[in-house]
Amino acid sequence: MIVVCSDTHSRTGHELSEHMLKAVREADLVVHAGDFTTTAALSAFRAESDRLFAVHGNADDAEVREHLPSARTFDVGGVTTALTHRQHGGATALAMFGRSRGASLVVSGHTHRPSVTHADDVTLLNPGSHADPRGSRPGYAELVPGDNVVRGRLLDPGGTVVDSFEVRRGGDAGDS
Repeated sequence: MIVVCSDTHSRTGHELSEHMLKAVREADLVVHAGDFTTTAALSAFRAESDRLFAVHGNADDAEVREHLPSARTFDVGGVTTALTHRQHGGATALAMFGRSRGASLVVSGHTHRPSVTHADDVTLLNPGSHADPRGSRPGYAELVPGDNVVRGRLLDPGGTVVDSFEVRRGGDAGDS
């Protein structure tokens, strides 16, 4: 299982709820779409998961930016996944970013709003913010890789499933 989160915006730690902390500790991979804010928050995540794929966000301090790239691409169950904090231009720019990296799934943050958007051949996932929702509901995502498919769920930090989705290699997507 893969835990996906973003927009922690902490000066001191990971700000994970009890349920999320357990999920992070048990996850095969933790993906963070930026805005830890400080190295203390980044270090807190690293202390809970030795397999953290992360990018920096616009609110991260200079030290966090030195340690993390602005984008990265990786494989999840045969599905190419692109990770960034944001792209100016919204969903269209995120879809173009994903296509430029050969990705069927794009993970981003920034808006603090949990969402899944199917943009033709690319699925856009924003897990929301587990710690600083700014008027949106708090959230994170869990992904379960299969054979050329990823099944995903958007959850609240307490573990209640809010939405489910599926992404297949090559961009075929669907709601579960």
